[in-house]
Amino acid sequence: MSEATPSKVQARHLKRDAYLYVRQSTLRQVLENTESTQRQYALQGRAVALGWRQEQVVVIDSDLGQSGACAADRQGFQHLVAEVSLGHAGIVMGLEVSRLARNSTDWHRLLEICALADTLILDEDGVYDPAHFNDRLLLGLKGTMSEAELHVLRARLRGGLLNKARRGELEVRLPIGFVYDAQQRVRLDPDARVQESIRQLFRTFRRTGSATATVKAFREQGLTFPRRVFHGPHKGEILWGELGHSRVLQVLHHPRYAGAFCFGRSRQRRHPDGHTVYLRLPPEDWTALIHDAHEAYIAWEDYEHNLQVLRDNAHAQGADRERGAPREGPALLQGLAVCAVCGERMTIRYHTYRGRQAPDYVCQRRGVEQARPVCQQIPGAGLDEAIGRLLIESVTPLTLEVALAVQQELEQRVAECERLRRQEVEQARYQSDLARRRYLQVDPDNRLVADCLEADWNTALRALVQAQERYEHQRQAEAAGLTEAQRASILALAQDFPRLWHDPQTPDRERKRMARLLIADVTLLKAAEITAQVRFHGGATHTLRLPLSKPAWLRRQTSPSVVTAIDALLDDYTDAETAEQLNDQGFTAGEGGRFHATTVARLRTAYALRTRYARLRARGLLTQAEIAERLDVAPATIKNWRRAGLLVAHRYDDKGQCLFEPPGPDAPKKFLHQGKTPVRSATTTPNTNPSTL
Repeated sequence: MSEATPSKVQARHLKRDAYLYVRQSTLRQVLENTESTQRQYALQGRAVALGWRQEQVVVIDSDLGQSGACAADRQGFQHLVAEVSLGHAGIVMGLEVSRLARNSTDWHRLLEICALADTLILDEDGVYDPAHFNDRLLLGLKGTMSEAELHVLRARLRGGLLNKARRGELEVRLPIGFVYDAQQRVRLDPDARVQESIRQLFRTFRRTGSATATVKAFREQGLTFPRRVFHGPHKGEILWGELGHSRVLQVLHHPRYAGAFCFGRSRQRRHPDGHTVYLRLPPEDWTALIHDAHEAYIAWEDYEHNLQVLRDNAHAQGADRERGAPREGPALLQGLAVCAVCGERMTIRYHTYRGRQAPDYVCQRRGVEQARPVCQQIPGAGLDEAIGRLLIESVTPLTLEVALAVQQELEQRVAECERLRRQEVEQARYQSDLARRRYLQVDPDNRLVADCLEADWNTALRALVQAQERYEHQRQAEAAGLTEAQRASILALAQDFPRLWHDPQTPDRERKRMARLLIADVTLLKAAEITAQVRFHGGATHTLRLPLSKPAWLRRQTSPSVVTAIDALLDDYTDAETAEQLNDQGFTAGEGGRFHATTVARLRTAYALRTRYARLRARGLLTQAEIAERLDVAPATIKNWRRAGLLVAHRYDDKGQCLFEPPGPDAPKKFLHQGKTPVRSATTTPNTNPSTL
């Protein structure tokens, strides 16, 4: 202690308490480095020697086992700072400056507060007053050196670790499916069931192209997935459970499954609020990436392809990642349609037309993000049909290979799932046999142990029975799902790819997958007509030009040929008779239905066609009153003569109203018509027994 030390301790300091801060960086140091802890507690005697009473010495040791790198994790340090700020501390004691803080921010903040509160600082070298420039300068240097010491320690510890990582010799926790052998080399897990489950995951993802679809496939097949326990009493054991979406992503993103050693894939960063975040780094920023370091489940090319598929499926991670996995819905160009106006990918809207879903391709990204009008909206029904015809023409030479591959894939799926479930049964049988052997080896008189082992045996037997039941149930279901008739149907479809494409049993998602095998994208432009620029994988292009889809009112409009036919038929038929003639000739109404008298009347009025009455009058036909006046008879007599067939009449409506041809030289005469040969009517059957007047 320097000669100036006693003068720094004044009566005002002694009136307040002396605070002793005790800390060790790790719990291991607390248990093993006991001398350091005792030296820190011994500073209480220094405070008593300087004039503080024993009861005035406050010991803060709640941060034992806490690092000094950050004050947010140390409750004891925060309590010390609060007491100093409130003016309760006359002196703060610590064995070394590093005990108080390992970073300059916390240390200088404490110095500022101590200077304002007139609080002294004591370490093993002496007493300091932060309000004095020289003491504060010395304390600042000590704090800087403490922070530099921490950096040097970390660099020494991490330097060797990074060197081993760059050589690929660092032992790190392995993902499920890998183990270390006796020579500390990475090997595939010797458990065949674990290996097959991981390979099944990669096969399923390759087939479905989606992590979510992989999870669904495992659940539908009743398959489980392993995980290794790293903590607790069951450390090192493998547990089996349902496959989760996060577990699929972990497996697909891990380079170990491609046989590559990797280190430094993420970077740890602490935020001002104290919580830690991990930033995922691109491969070029990893500390180490060594290909072909050990055995692998997939090739590196397959690993990169899987990541690309995941990026395509990630809609929320950027404008370029919008293709997505093939989904349900009839839109064939889902994820493939590109707007020719702005270059953005087009989204899909569905509407119902005649009880079926019809797609529309819409470019609305700028409309959503920048409140701009929609670039284009193109009806997709006719476009999808044209693209389908183009694909049929393109893949016809490969039809047989495609269908045979479909059949082989179906059979392979069944065999793979059955093999996994059989391994599950074998594992359950092994656990049952093991429990049985343990039970038989125990002394029967030791009931406490025997009862427990018997219960374990019963549990293992129940698990075996359940596994066998699941295996048999799923095997029967798969056998029923792929009958000989279906196999023959697949072979028949193999010879006719158009039938495979148009088969109602083919899901829309499978059609999209087949389309993506050939098409890279389709650029759409809507002008006087719809132009579709189809770009195939490999660089070949094909241009389709389609007429614009008619609006709804125009699609329901009656065609001119029907109007012309109605105009011609009205010369000889009434409205109802015209409707019958149109239906017999195969004509359909505007909405595709049958014609009726009211339909013909509405069309006649809409297109200003002459009525049958006007047409007959134009031909000179007379009304009942007019012909009665000419023949000098009563109108009722005209009706009787028409029924008798003595006059030629033509109906002009569907109510039986008629017009009459002008009477000729042989027209019936009043009182003289009897005995004459009756004249046939144009619309009525002659009466063989005409009534007399």
